[in-house]
Amino acid sequence: MIESGPRRPLPRAVGARAEELVAAHLAASGLVIVAVNVRVGRLEIDVIARDAGVIVIVEVRARGPGAWVRPLDSVDAKKRERLRRAGERLWRERFADDASVERMRFDVAAVELVPGGEPRIEIVKAAF
Repeated sequence: MIESGPRRPLPRAVGARAEELVAAHLAASGLVIVAVNVRVGRLEIDVIARDAGVIVIVEVRARGPGAWVRPLDSVDAKKRERLRRAGERLWRERFADDASVERMRFDVAAVELVPGGEPRIEIVKAAF
Protein backbone atom coordinates (compact mmCIF):
# COMPACT_ATOMS: atom_id res chain seq x y z
CA MET A 1 0.00 0.00 0.00
CA ILE A 2 1.28 3.45 -0.88
CA GLU A 3 0.95 5.96 1.89
CA SER A 4 0.34 9.55 1.06
CA GLY A 5 1.72 12.49 3.00
CA PRO A 6 -0.35 14.43 5.48
CA ARG A 7 -3.67 15.56 4.11
CA ARG A 8 -4.02 19.22 3.33
CA PRO A 9 -6.67 20.94 5.43
CA LEU A 10 -9.99 21.39 3.75
CA PRO A 11 -10.74 24.95 2.64
CA ARG A 12 -13.58 25.20 5.16
CA ALA A 13 -11.24 24.13 7.96
CA VAL A 14 -8.62 26.66 6.84
CA GLY A 15 -11.25 29.42 6.78
CA ALA A 16 -12.53 28.50 10.23
CA ARG A 17 -8.98 28.48 11.62
CA ALA A 18 -8.31 31.89 10.04
CA GLU A 19 -11.49 33.29 11.62
CA GLU A 20 -10.40 31.98 15.04
CA LEU A 21 -6.93 33.52 14.62
CA VAL A 22 -8.39 36.89 13.62
CA ALA A 23 -10.90 36.89 16.49
CA ALA A 24 -8.08 36.16 18.96
CA HIS A 25 -5.92 38.89 17.38
CA LEU A 26 -8.73 41.45 17.61
CA ALA A 27 -9.51 40.51 21.21
CA ALA A 28 -5.82 40.87 22.10
CA SER A 29 -5.97 44.34 20.50
CA GLY A 30 -8.78 45.37 22.85
CA LEU A 31 -11.86 44.76 20.70
CA VAL A 32 -14.78 42.78 22.09
CA ILE A 33 -15.77 39.83 19.91
CA VAL A 34 -19.55 39.86 19.48
CA ALA A 35 -19.82 36.81 17.21
CA VAL A 36 -17.95 34.67 14.68
CA ASN A 37 -19.37 33.18 11.47
CA VAL A 38 -22.80 34.80 11.62
CA ARG A 39 -25.60 34.22 9.11
CA VAL A 40 -27.64 37.29 8.22
CA GLY A 41 -30.36 35.91 6.00
CA ARG A 42 -28.52 34.22 3.14
CA LEU A 43 -25.39 36.29 3.75
CA GLU A 44 -22.52 35.55 6.10
CA ILE A 45 -20.29 37.74 8.26
CA ASP A 46 -16.99 36.20 9.38
CA VAL A 47 -16.40 38.23 12.56
CA ILE A 48 -18.43 40.89 14.34
CA ALA A 49 -16.52 42.88 16.93
CA ARG A 50 -17.04 46.01 18.96
CA ASP A 51 -14.52 48.83 19.25
CA ALA A 52 -16.11 51.12 21.88
CA GLY A 53 -19.16 52.62 20.09
CA VAL A 54 -18.28 51.10 16.73
CA ILE A 55 -19.56 47.78 15.42
CA VAL A 56 -16.82 46.23 13.29
CA ILE A 57 -17.71 43.84 10.48
CA VAL A 58 -14.60 41.86 9.56
CA GLU A 59 -14.15 39.88 6.35
CA VAL A 60 -11.44 37.27 6.84
CA ARG A 61 -9.39 36.09 3.87
CA ALA A 62 -6.76 33.36 4.17
CA ARG A 63 -4.13 32.21 1.72
CA GLY A 64 -1.28 29.76 1.93
CA PRO A 65 2.11 29.85 0.25
CA GLY A 66 1.99 29.80 -3.51
CA ALA A 67 -1.47 31.37 -3.73
CA TRP A 68 -2.09 33.23 -6.97
CA VAL A 69 -3.88 36.14 -5.28
CA ARG A 70 -2.98 37.92 -2.06
CA PRO A 71 -5.69 37.73 0.63
CA LEU A 72 -6.52 41.45 0.49
CA ASP A 73 -6.79 41.37 -3.30
CA SER A 74 -9.44 38.66 -3.13
CA VAL A 75 -12.16 40.97 -1.76
CA ASP A 76 -13.78 42.09 -5.00
CA ALA A 77 -16.63 44.52 -5.64
CA LYS A 78 -19.24 41.74 -5.51
CA LYS A 79 -18.00 40.58 -2.09
CA ARG A 80 -17.92 44.15 -0.76
CA GLU A 81 -21.52 44.68 -1.90
CA ARG A 82 -22.69 41.47 -0.18
CA LEU A 83 -20.94 42.51 3.04
CA ARG A 84 -22.53 45.96 2.90
CA ARG A 85 -25.97 44.38 2.50
CA ALA A 86 -25.31 42.01 5.39
CA GLY A 87 -24.07 44.90 7.53
CA GLU A 88 -27.09 47.06 6.71
CA ARG A 89 -29.46 44.25 7.61
CA LEU A 90 -27.56 43.52 10.82
CA TRP A 91 -27.69 47.22 11.72
CA ARG A 92 -31.46 47.39 11.20
CA GLU A 93 -32.19 44.16 13.06
CA ARG A 94 -29.76 44.41 15.96
CA PHE A 95 -28.05 47.77 16.44
CA ALA A 96 -30.28 50.59 15.11
CA ASP A 97 -32.00 51.06 18.48
CA ASP A 98 -28.84 50.60 20.59
CA ALA A 99 -27.87 54.08 21.84
CA SER A 100 -24.40 52.83 22.80
CA VAL A 101 -23.56 52.14 19.15
CA GLU A 102 -22.48 55.14 17.08
CA ARG A 103 -21.64 53.59 13.72
CA MET A 104 -20.47 50.54 11.77
CA ARG A 105 -17.10 49.93 10.14
CA PHE A 106 -16.00 47.33 7.57
CA ASP A 107 -12.52 45.87 8.04
CA VAL A 108 -10.67 43.18 6.11
CA ALA A 109 -8.31 40.73 7.78
CA ALA A 110 -5.67 38.97 5.70
CA VAL A 111 -4.23 35.76 7.09
CA GLU A 112 -1.19 34.24 5.46
CA LEU A 113 -0.63 30.69 6.60
CA VAL A 114 3.03 29.72 6.71
CA PRO A 115 3.85 26.00 7.02
CA GLY A 116 5.74 25.41 10.24
CA GLY A 117 5.60 29.08 11.18
CA GLU A 118 3.36 31.62 12.79
CA PRO A 119 0.49 32.89 10.64
CA ARG A 120 0.76 36.52 9.57
CA ILE A 121 -2.34 38.64 10.20
CA GLU A 122 -2.90 42.05 8.66
CA ILE A 123 -5.99 44.11 9.52
CA VAL A 124 -7.12 46.91 7.22
CA LYS A 125 -9.46 49.17 9.16
CA ALA A 126 -12.30 50.86 7.26
CA ALA A 127 -11.28 48.93 4.14
CA PHE A 128 -14.44 49.97 2.28
